[in-house]
Amino acid sequence: MEAPRPSPPARGTRAAAVLAAFAATALDAALLAWALGGIPILLGHWRALALLGVWFGGALLLAIAQPVRAVEGTRRASDPLRILGLFVLPVATPPLAAWGERLNLAMIPGGDARGWFGVALAAAGLGLRIAAMAQLGSRFDPTIAILPGHALESRGLYARMRHPGYAGAWLAAAGAVLAFGSALGLIPLALMAMLLGARATDEERALREHFGGAWEAYRARTGGFVPRL
Repeated sequence: MEAPRPSPPARGTRAAAVLAAFAATALDAALLAWALGGIPILLGHWRALALLGVWFGGALLLAIAQPVRAVEGTRRASDPLRILGLFVLPVATPPLAAWGERLNLAMIPGGDARGWFGVALAAAGLGLRIAAMAQLGSRFDPTIAILPGHALESRGLYARMRHPGYAGAWLAAAGAVLAFGSALGLIPLALMAMLLGARATDEERALREHFGGAWEAYRARTGGFVPRL
């Protein structure tokens, strides 16, 4: 059974999403400039510029494709503080790690090799996140929702793991920490992991109630945040 297919996005909606991508990247750049000590330092920090390019590219891709569009359905109560935390922590983690690098606090060994590996990990995590959102399409929702004709997704990225989108979001944040290298970034990263785990638990409870045995069979053959081979 296929999930409902939303209508194509309006041109005005897509334009607004593109503007939002520019605005989000501008905010990220401003936070990194503050953390690193000014715009000139940011402009000379190649790993920071690479991260901004990755983030802008991901935001622009989502703005153009717009795989996620609202569909009416049954929504479960979601903790607003948890949703807020899952928005704030990914935004706050990179500048905190950048500020730690500026002050040379709790630096993780590895130098430039570790830093560029972090950039690559951030890009891979963001790519995984976007791919998972695109595969779910209208079934992706910031709240916990069961939609009309909701199908249990068990193909593609979801064939071996139940939460590739959450895993991708965490990997993207972890990559940013490694890109700057300060272990201060591990604090919000750990909090983010806790919130994602709690969110996944609530989501799985709703899916178990809705799909019953089909969900249990799917859960038995997959991993949560790490693929089960």
